[in-house]
Amino acid sequence: MGGPLRLPGLLCVLLSLSRAGAQGSQACNPWCPPNSECVNATACRCKPGFASSSTEIFTDPLEICDDINECVPPMKVSCGKLADCQNVEGSYYCTCSPGYELRSGGTNFTNESENTCQDVDECKQNPRICKGRSTCTNTQGSYTCQCLPGFELNPEDPKLCTDVDECSSGQHQCHQSTICTNTLGSYQCHCRPGWELIPGSVNGRNSTICKAVKPFFTWPLPPGVHSQSLSRFFEKVNNLHRDFKPVAATDTIQNLIGAMDELLKAPGDVEDIALPVRHQVATQLLLGLEQSLRTLAESLPEGPFTYRSPSDTELSLMNQKPGNGNVTLGQSHARIHLDWATATGAGNSSTGTTVVGILSNPNMGKLLVNASLVLDPKKEEEVQKAHEGPFRGARIQILSPVNSVFLTNNDTEKLASPVTFAFSHDGEISGKRREVICAFWKIDSNKSGHWDTTGCWKLGSGDNSTTCQCNHLSSFAILMAHYDIQDWKLELITKVGLSLSLVCLLLCILTFLLVRPIQSSRTTVHLHLCVCLFVGSAIFLAGIEKETPDGEAGPRCRLVAGLLHYCFLAAFCWMSLEGLVLYFLVVRVFHGQGLSTRWLCLIGYGVPLLIVAISAATAAATASEGYVGETYCWLSKKHGFFWSFVGPLAFIILCNAVIFVITVWRLTQKFSEINPDLKKLRKARVLTVTAIAQLFVLGCTWVFGLFLFEPYSTVLTYIFTILNCLQGLFLYVLLCLLNKKVREEYRKWACMVAGSKYSEFASSTTGTSHNQTRELRPSESGM
Repeated sequence: MGGPLRLPGLLCVLLSLSRAGAQGSQACNPWCPPNSECVNATACRCKPGFASSSTEIFTDPLEICDDINECVPPMKVSCGKLADCQNVEGSYYCTCSPGYELRSGGTNFTNESENTCQDVDECKQNPRICKGRSTCTNTQGSYTCQCLPGFELNPEDPKLCTDVDECSSGQHQCHQSTICTNTLGSYQCHCRPGWELIPGSVNGRNSTICKAVKPFFTWPLPPGVHSQSLSRFFEKVNNLHRDFKPVAATDTIQNLIGAMDELLKAPGDVEDIALPVRHQVATQLLLGLEQSLRTLAESLPEGPFTYRSPSDTELSLMNQKPGNGNVTLGQSHARIHLDWATATGAGNSSTGTTVVGILSNPNMGKLLVNASLVLDPKKEEEVQKAHEGPFRGARIQILSPVNSVFLTNNDTEKLASPVTFAFSHDGEISGKRREVICAFWKIDSNKSGHWDTTGCWKLGSGDNSTTCQCNHLSSFAILMAHYDIQDWKLELITKVGLSLSLVCLLLCILTFLLVRPIQSSRTTVHLHLCVCLFVGSAIFLAGIEKETPDGEAGPRCRLVAGLLHYCFLAAFCWMSLEGLVLYFLVVRVFHGQGLSTRWLCLIGYGVPLLIVAISAATAAATASEGYVGETYCWLSKKHGFFWSFVGPLAFIILCNAVIFVITVWRLTQKFSEINPDLKKLRKARVLTVTAIAQLFVLGCTWVFGLFLFEPYSTVLTYIFTILNCLQGLFLYVLLCLLNKKVREEYRKWACMVAGSKYSEFASSTTGTSHNQTRELRPSESGM
């Protein structure tokens, strides 16, 4: 019952509230600007911290409320000492001035009564606030950075102290007889080059005082040497030493070079000195010049110096404080490129200037003639590989002036970084087994010397100029080295042996053609074998050497290589046929007569022709120079082309070796079967002669050539050369002179030539005497 009666009362309350809200909203002004609040329906007032340009309460809709800056008059707020007022929008706050802070550690406060600002010790708060070699000093509200003695503040960074160069700025107190050397935070005074401390003075202090000394040692005449020219030269050098004054260092250098030119231009009796002693004198001159010029150069003013004498001796040097990077020094004869660290050396960085110099002497080579050359092992191996033979020495020709390099750094035997040289020299003399090399003069234990290449290598060679690099310094020159690769004794044996073999092979050919009693299939094989060996040996003697001076292979050389390839392959094919015929003759006696002459010629000449044709076609297809040997007109070892000869050779030798063993074994059996009572000594003699004959006929002696690879064996080389160069002689003796029928024909021909009648009685008597032993010989053709 109470529910329906309460509803009208609730509606009345809601209506009354909505009327009241509508009346309130109509009482507030809706256009008040930002940072303000309304007063009534027509007026507005700025919020605290803001003010209008007119009155506190305004009715103008265009009025605005601006921030009041409490930190400036007339509203300036007092924050107290050591503090600053900071205005913010609608308010303000106080902070301690830079370099100060509140005792409480806070950052802001609002009035003077809260001010407890005190000084901040920046040096203690940040010990590294000052950089480098400086100290921090605290001040009221700030700090200062003070540099240590010998340092000054960097204008670009007041917190950084840099070293003061007292030497370049003139702030040092060194005596004029010394050189100022800057150090970190200080400087030192050292004696000038060519000067020494006075008694009681200490090197390095600003009170150091020095006096001039002599720049080089006296040069005594080498012991045991008697030469008026050398005596006059050393006397001049000693006079220069005695009269030397540092201010006249330039004149002393020129006079020293002049005295050297006078000695070398007309050596006089120096050329009569024995060669080892002359090289000893040259070594002493080179060392003395290097030492003297190094010391004299340090007495020169800083900068470059160049002098060229009337005899074309040229000196170029640089005397200056070492810098960073590289230094290049050049003249007309030579040019050098190295880094400053190498020129200065580890222990000379604080002595002032650094000297880099090079002396080119065109006449020094007169004292170094006929000096020996030693190649380093790696270079010697390259020479042997390039020229296909053992290195047996070299003859040299000096192409360039002798260039002596000297530095402040005395420890130049093993440099940390290599030095690059460019040398000018006479034109290259081309030829076989010749090469332009970079060499230096190395001092021996007996104070003499020789040319050496260890530690030096050639980078390139062009028009009258060669570039080299070395990891040490000395006196250098460009040499033309003529390598002695072939042993002259071996070459003599080859030429004499082949010439004798040619004569014997020709006699063999005539014998096999004209002596009818020995005609057989085996004689035919002998004939063609001798023909191939004769032609091959003749071509070898006439054309194995390359014809051009620079050793390049022309068309003639390629033709010779091809013909030699064919002739020697054909000879080995006929040697294999010798073994085949021997096999049929001894082993298969009752199984036929073997191959006919047509098949023998087809195999003996056709197989090598096929091999050469395939080899030539392969070389042409692959654009490889197969018939161009590195040193001679022969097959190249590159790309395996050499195996087109070695392969068949090894196969034939292996087959013939097997046939040789079988033949000797069967012959031993046959001798025992024919005459068991034959004396052992006689049987051994017959077997020995037979075995030796077959060794040469079957080409088994060529087996030594299969082992002539690197490293080269002198013993094997001589054995191979002697056995095979005399193969024609051995064949003539074994196949002709030891054959009874051939000897009878020779005797008949000799009698006919001498005009006497051939004795039938002698022939029959001789024949009867030999009939008893005829059965003991397995063949009448030389076996």
